[in-house]
Amino acid sequence: MKIKDGFVIEKVGNGYLAVAVGARTKDFSGLVRMNGTGAFLWTLLSEKDMTREQLLAAVLSEYEVSEEQALSDIISFEEKLSSNGILE
Repeated sequence: MKIKDGFVIEKVGNGYLAVAVGARTKDFSGLVRMNGTGAFLWTLLSEKDMTREQLLAAVLSEYEVSEEQALSDIISFEEKLSSNGILE
């Protein structure tokens, strides 16, 4: 999975917002709010195509979190992006 081209992410206060830019605004006119972990996942997915297992390994190496919690967070994040048509 990978973030489609045409999205940018910005730090706003203690969180992050992702929005569509350019031609992508025709398909997506909302915004995605996320915390630091979401921004970490977003950055990984915007750089290259990654599997859920690769994301899990990256989160476990970056954060002190259980594998169960990390996987749950990744699946939730993936579902949010997929339902909004943000993932390739």
